[in-house]
Amino acid sequence: QVQLVESGGGLVHTGGSLRVSCAASGRAFSRYAMGWFRQAPGKEREFVAAISVSGGIKYYADSVKGRFTISRDNAKNTTYLQMNGLNPEDSAVYYCAAGPYPTSGSGGYPYWGQGTQVTVSS
Repeated sequence: QVQLVESGGGLVHTGGSLRVSCAASGRAFSRYAMGWFRQAPGKEREFVAAISVSGGIKYYADSVKGRFTISRDNAKNTTYLQMNGLNPEDSAVYYCAAGPYPTSGSGGYPYWGQGTQVTVSS
């Protein structure tokens, strides 16, 4: 299997920035598309961003487009989510996931990390 471990979450003020990371181990990272999802208390898990195996295709939720950037470094077996212009509505546990294609549906990703907390104060 593929093991995914997120890091980089924390507490920031409105307008601040964070970069969360997802390090992969196990089977070849470069064979998988990667996605980022988030879930706030009492809310459904929602799609944030996805990136193709080669990194050439990227998708973003409308709510984060222009503020967040997904990237990957296959040599380091790591994918990143750079988050700028954060607001309290971005507060959630952020999860990375690995799957065959960069889709917005959580069901398309067989492998998931444990999540990292991002809190944005007003």
